[in-house]
Amino acid sequence: MNIDWAALATVFGVSLVVTVALVGLFSLGIVSLARQASAERGGGSPIPARVGAYACFALCTAAVAYGIYLIVA
Repeated sequence: MNIDWAALATVFGVSLVVTVALVGLFSLGIVSLARQASAERGGGSPIPARVGAYACFALCTAAVAYGIYLIVA
């Protein structure tokens, strides 16, 4: 049995970077929702924060769907 260590390290590195990016994007969406709530209480416009949060969640959904597509295809 021969293990291609370079390919294994590449898969590990890419999955680590994508995981950190996806968690960071989701966290940014949660923070945007919190800012939207505070903007509503403060009398400001909650629309930009809400749009940003939905965009973050849409990107997370797209990344997960693409990952499932890669696994299935």
